[in-house]
Amino acid sequence: MDLSRFPRLPLLDLPSPIEPLDGLARHLGDGLNGVRLLVKRDDLARFGLGGNKLRKLEYLLGAARAEGADTVITVGAIQSNHARLTAAAAARSGFSCELFLTRSVPRDDPAYARNGNRLLDDVFGATVHELAAGADSLAQAETRADELRAAGRRVYVFPSGGSSPVGCLGYAACAGEILAQADSMGLDLAQIVVPNGSCGTHAGLAAGLLASGRDPRLARSYAVLETGAQAGAITLDKANATLALLAPGTSLTADDIVIDAAHRGPGYGIPTAGMLAAVRLLARTEGLLLDPVYSGKAFAGLLHDVRAGRYPAGSNVLFVMTGGVPGLFAYPDVMAG
Repeated sequence: MDLSRFPRLPLLDLPSPIEPLDGLARHLGDGLNGVRLLVKRDDLARFGLGGNKLRKLEYLLGAARAEGADTVITVGAIQSNHARLTAAAAARSGFSCELFLTRSVPRDDPAYARNGNRLLDDVFGATVHELAAGADSLAQAETRADELRAAGRRVYVFPSGGSSPVGCLGYAACAGEILAQADSMGLDLAQIVVPNGSCGTHAGLAAGLLASGRDPRLARSYAVLETGAQAGAITLDKANATLALLAPGTSLTADDIVIDAAHRGPGYGIPTAGMLAAVRLLARTEGLLLDPVYSGKAFAGLLHDVRAGRYPAGSNVLFVMTGGVPGLFAYPDVMAG
């Protein structure tokens, strides 16, 4: 799998480490049914408070720079981790940045509307356009891009989560990175587990696994935004679009995409009891922070499956820590219990 032909703007110190969750194992004991849980620390970064979106932004901003862009525009929810990291990476790399953020969660309290990621968007200097629920944010971003182009600016636009085929290359590369690390560590991985929001992380992993000659079902995700059927269809489409760049002539089928939507709860960004328990458990046994929207729900799903016996004793299961820590500060009332 050769990604050297794709423009890339280095933003990360790679590879991100893989660490065992020994504190969690000591605390839960037999509750893990002999399964060994490990985490890949994609929450770590030198700037912007880190997170998985930086892998996508390496290729998105690389493409923007190759096209001579001076401005990047993207979209997301009010508490979007992707928007916050786009603003941070743009500031670091010399791009102007505009964000179109939609009120996707039914909340307008000050903690959600002004704290967490939304606060940092302003600190990093992005121009923010807030939109009502249901607005077509990408269409409005494209309209703004045309206005800027008419004024002589060179603009690069990318979608929510950075989950375009170019952005998904970041997690295709991550798949190869994980396989190399597992080989060097002597790990036989039973599963690689991620949250599924805009679908790009899972899509990139599945594409990268196939391009590396491995079973794409090694990647499994927990839906936090779409229903299971919707997430499956979108992930498959994005994975095949990524493969069209990476390995033309190859493709995935619906059976290659494994998604569990049972831990999504009532909707995107709405807390669940499982998420709250998972965030507190990992914080209090490992000192590691999951986020309330993505990784908290996914880790809750993973713990449920491990306890239910999904994986045989002796299995090594890798959870990708996707970051999103600023989101915790948008949920102070529920997280403080």
